[in-house]
Amino acid sequence: MDRTADPGLLPQGLRDILPPDASFEAAAVERLLAAFAARGYERVKPPLIEFEDGFLKGAGVDVARQTFRLMDPESRRMLALRSDITPQVARIAATRLKNAPRPLRLSYAGQVLQVSGGQLRPERQFGQAGVELIGADGPAADAEMVLLAAEALAELGLPGLAIDLNLPTLVATVARSLGFDDAAVARLRLVLDRKDEAAVRPIAGDRAGVFIALLRAFGPAEEALRRLGDVSLPDGARAELAQLAEAVAQIRRHAPALELTLDPVEHRGFEYQSGISFVLFAPEARGELGRGGRYRTQAGESATGFTLYTDTLLRALPRPAPARRILLPADAGAEEGARLRRQGWVTIAALSDTADPIAEARRLGCSHLLVRGAAEPVETSRKKR
Repeated sequence: MDRTADPGLLPQGLRDILPPDASFEAAAVERLLAAFAARGYERVKPPLIEFEDGFLKGAGVDVARQTFRLMDPESRRMLALRSDITPQVARIAATRLKNAPRPLRLSYAGQVLQVSGGQLRPERQFGQAGVELIGADGPAADAEMVLLAAEALAELGLPGLAIDLNLPTLVATVARSLGFDDAAVARLRLVLDRKDEAAVRPIAGDRAGVFIALLRAFGPAEEALRRLGDVSLPDGARAELAQLAEAVAQIRRHAPALELTLDPVEHRGFEYQSGISFVLFAPEARGELGRGGRYRTQAGESATGFTLYTDTLLRALPRPAPARRILLPADAGAEEGARLRRQGWVTIAALSDTADPIAEARRLGCSHLLVRGAAEPVETSRKKR
């Protein structure tokens, strides 16, 4: 059989989201945006497609390989189909909102499309929801991002959130202070990302000890910071660690029970980050719930933010209780339906009289029937008959 003729076949990494999952996702996104708005983050809505040369600047440079491109038949210019919303928000801040007071707090939600999926994320189209804090520097801004992510997810009912803090600039700062060139820095980052301790010494030689110490300094945040304090580091690296330690202290003052870990050498996925970064995990989720961190906008402003992946998030959230659905007979008045909806019912109107309303209610997924103005369970109606 020619599978390409199947109208239900979709490209790899794309899927239809069906009931009730589509409603579950929409409700979760609206609750996230409400949590962001309650903390002063105003929503923006960038377009799905924009000019390539505008999208692939600043934070957009490092998502170029995941970005679809096409020719605009109107302008004859190349367009980029967004693979990440953060570069778009950074562009808005640098152009449309360049004169708005700083710090600028913005939120967003929408779909993105990427060239390829990964082992943990095979989906190529998925939803993002997040925030950007633009024009603010320092540990207080970094702590605000971590706390906002934790609070918003707690309000959704997410159990067991864990946050892994990272400092993706640290390896380069240390390596360059020791005289390593860009090629050696790239190789060191690669082997440290792989946690390949044996591969460090052939690159770093007699200076391998400091990188191995960084590699081993992972675990609960406070413990990892104590280990890093014992490592002989240059002044630039010490300054980065001091900012991280202050951010952790501020997070702890507001969320003492939050599970915080630290991996100081992780760089994968943080290519455009310029400071403290983090990844969000939950026990029930396959892969990351989201990630965030500090970066520079197209205008050179310091910014920080985070993005949540809504498909992964939904797999980690408790499923909502099924909606209460009731079948209204064809002759039910409009006021009866309105009254039931005010009470929280989902009303399904019969389009014609039926000889077996109980069977019809079951067929349409209704747990109740409207009988003489009252909601009656289908099972009770069956027993009466």
